[in-house]
Amino acid sequence: MKIKKFIYSVVGAGNGGRAMAAHLSLMGFKVSLYNRTPKNVEAIKERGGITLESQESGPKGFGKLTKVTSNMQEALQDSNIIMVVVPAYAHVDIAKKVAPHLVDGQIVILNPGRTLGALEFLQILRGQGCEADVIVAETQTFIYASRSIDLAQARIFRIKDAVPLAALPSSDTAKVLEAISPAFPQFIDGANVLQTGLNNIGGIFHPTISLLNAGWIESTGGDFQFYLDGVTPTIALIMEAIDRERVNVASVLGVQAITALEWLKMAYNTTGENLYKAIRNQQGYRGINAPQTLDHRYIHEDIPMSLVPVASMGHRFGVSVRAMDSLIRMAIIANRTDYWRFGRTLENLGIEHLSAKELLSLVNGGIDEKEQLK
Repeated sequence: MKIKKFIYSVVGAGNGGRAMAAHLSLMGFKVSLYNRTPKNVEAIKERGGITLESQESGPKGFGKLTKVTSNMQEALQDSNIIMVVVPAYAHVDIAKKVAPHLVDGQIVILNPGRTLGALEFLQILRGQGCEADVIVAETQTFIYASRSIDLAQARIFRIKDAVPLAALPSSDTAKVLEAISPAFPQFIDGANVLQTGLNNIGGIFHPTISLLNAGWIESTGGDFQFYLDGVTPTIALIMEAIDRERVNVASVLGVQAITALEWLKMAYNTTGENLYKAIRNQQGYRGINAPQTLDHRYIHEDIPMSLVPVASMGHRFGVSVRAMDSLIRMAIIANRTDYWRFGRTLENLGIEHLSAKELLSLVNGGIDEKEQLK
């Protein structure tokens, strides 16, 4: 297909959704932007688009949008590719909303899926009676480091050099990569959704830095640089311990996980002799402030949708995840929320009966997903 034949729907008008919608428009694509709350996109609708700023030679200018709407049917109409850019805890709600309006041939991409995201999303679609022949895929991480700077403005701090992507089943990954390559050549083959989910480094970085800087966040309202000030040598050591547990869980499932240090090299071409020094060397993190409170998606999203599923797999397959369990427990206490109850556990997804080999076969297409994800 030629570029002009692709029509994108961006679902979610937060920091990431605004940046992606504007960038796609500036690249010459037709783009519809959906947000569930009309008030939050009034200024964008009135202006007809989003002004995008970037550092140095990044994309910038006014991205004109084809549609700005809070009507899901209208947002998805005529689109080829649906980019879901919302916190992972909203995936269930979005799946329910899109299910009646999906048509054969569309591609739905979770940006990112966090961990087990595509499995959960497809399970909801099936549960809602959606029979459309669509492909559901997920990215390992979000392609941008970005922020909204005004009601109709966004800023991209950095575009990652390489972002793994996988479809469910993995046999459809090549189709997705071919479809989006004119817009996003940065997306690469992520093998399968277990590999993208278990290589979800944000799930290691975000909650660990937030919780271990709770005092600083609450006393300053987040007035410090999240990565560059918030990651000290000791905090980096704790992150490395949690990261090792993630890699060990992946190994039992037959998934080759990369370390956080290796991910920084892949995503940003940033190196260092340890995690602390590599993060200090990542120029794209400069200017990114900490959250103003712990009542934030770095906890509400990354604990139940990233660490809980990894820990759940660790418990199921006999891998020690004590450091991860400790961080999850801290989050439960801090926010007085039982993240195990609604998190993406194998039990909540109804696949706790699968062995490690069967789970891998499921994401690769060796087991019929329609039979498992009910």
